[in-house]
Amino acid sequence: MSPSPMDPELAETLEAIGPRLRALRRDRGITLEELARDTGISVSTLSRLESGKRRPPLELLIPLARTHRVALDQLVAAPATGDPRVHLKPRRRERGSVLVPLTQYPGRVQVFKQVLAHREPKLVTHTGYEWLYVLAGELRLIIGERTFTIRPGEVAEFDTAEPHWFGPADRNEVEILHLFGPRGDQAVVRTGPSAAPLSTSR
Repeated sequence: MSPSPMDPELAETLEAIGPRLRALRRDRGITLEELARDTGISVSTLSRLESGKRRPPLELLIPLARTHRVALDQLVAAPATGDPRVHLKPRRRERGSVLVPLTQYPGRVQVFKQVLAHREPKLVTHTGYEWLYVLAGELRLIIGERTFTIRPGEVAEFDTAEPHWFGPADRNEVEILHLFGPRGDQAVVRTGPSAAPLSTSR
């Protein structure tokens, strides 16, 4: 008995995964060999996945999503054709904080809207570059041994290889736009309050 034909919509979704994987890898500026080293998946398998010659099973998509730092549904779900709107899906985090991804297609820069509740500082380091724009409230930003207070309309940008932490400056929530570039991409355009240097809070 011959296998039943695949649903056209499912087939289209599967066919779109390969180009999406290739675009994501190239946007990050890494080779197949580097991706193979980070994921444990062979170069030949990665090449076949990107070219569409192999259907991507879940056990391969999970390490790829983890390595590229994107949600699994970003690799699988094709964007709505002809609809430029981003369908927001808020994610509740620890202790009352909320994260809203504003970009869905994997790329060099990921954009989030965040509402941060009070939390104790805990400095971290990781590869990349971040921009923080305060929408409402006051943000406390610690970079190394320096502490800054960022107010509505102000922007901070920094290399995440340096120990850092950010959260509300007081007991009230703070609302921010958060841009993260995994390759250390730096912003080149500044307007308004973001052009002014930040002053260390006392």
